[in-house]
Amino acid sequence: MLFLGLGTGLGSALIVDGVLESMELAHLPYRKGRTFEDYIGLAGLKRLGKKKWRHYVADVVKRLRMALQADYVVLGGGNARLLKTLPAKACLGDNSNAFLGGSRLWKKRRISSRRRSGSRGKRSS
Repeated sequence: MLFLGLGTGLGSALIVDGVLESMELAHLPYRKGRTFEDYIGLAGLKRLGKKKWRHYVADVVKRLRMALQADYVVLGGGNARLLKTLPAKACLGDNSNAFLGGSRLWKKRRISSRRRSGSRGKRSS
């Protein structure tokens, strides 16, 4: 799954076999010397207007999904709500799911780091 956060900029993360990898796809070159973020971030929305911005969102989603071989794309962030139709193999995410997933990752990392830093074979009282 590829996540793209449409907000002030462009956030991105990829989940493969249950492993989350945050990415910096926003700054990759896209068109006319500009980046993906320049087209589908807030600056692009303001520069292009909603209609053209929606066109570029669909194009970027398609390109990144194909390039990263993602089964589907979850679109989130404050500007995702501005889309009238969703690109193929894309769905809208919900911020509450992002917070829930983030808290689960945080708990899992804290538990894992405690296990690594604790002494092996000794019981604590």
